[in-house]
Amino acid sequence: MSPSLPLQVAKELGRRIVAGTYTPGTLIDDENRLAERFQVSRVVVRDAVKILVGKGLLDVRRGIGTRVKTRDNWALLDDDVLAWHLSAPLNPEFLTQLMEFRLAFEPKAASVAALRAEPEDIKAIEDALNEMQSSVSDLDKFVIADAHFHGAILRASHNELFISMECVIFSALLVSIKVTNQSAQSNHASIPFHREVFDAIATGNSEKAQALTEKLLADAKANLAKLMDI
Repeated sequence: MSPSLPLQVAKELGRRIVAGTYTPGTLIDDENRLAERFQVSRVVVRDAVKILVGKGLLDVRRGIGTRVKTRDNWALLDDDVLAWHLSAPLNPEFLTQLMEFRLAFEPKAASVAALRAEPEDIKAIEDALNEMQSSVSDLDKFVIADAHFHGAILRASHNELFISMECVIFSALLVSIKVTNQSAQSNHASIPFHREVFDAIATGNSEKAQALTEKLLADAKANLAKLMDI
């Protein structure tokens, strides 16, 4: 049995749960039906369900069935669960929560990075900034470069917990482009603000790095809220 098969089935089921095809509290199809639908064995289905149980999406009760759990039980910061949100219809509330979460930790991470960054960390942040500058006309490349910029700042903090949040940044940026429909002009306009953050970190100005990062993210959050009309 290929070890990837349970992961593939878990991915498809996970996407449907996140998208709301299976709503919280409802029972999903039994093993036989799922095995038939995905053209796999019942063992594969069982292993896929175990994966989703581990991520808090499903609850298995003998004699009752497999039920979708409410969102407050989901491991929302799990890499897979975050990725499944990318393929689901836009959830404005979830995107807002992602931005609020970024606001809670990224400014402090920038502050710590300004105090702890090594020369190679500074170079990594600058490289990402240059990557953003050179890809303003390519939306996909720009978003990836933007994620690299913020991720490099997290790594420069040399704090394992901050570093582990890089997946949140990447997911938030990928979801947000569904709303912003960024243009080369808007991408180019954002460069100076990111450069200010870089300069503050590069010069070791911890308070300024924190304040500028907070302003950068707050402005992005406000812009998203305006575009989503929430």
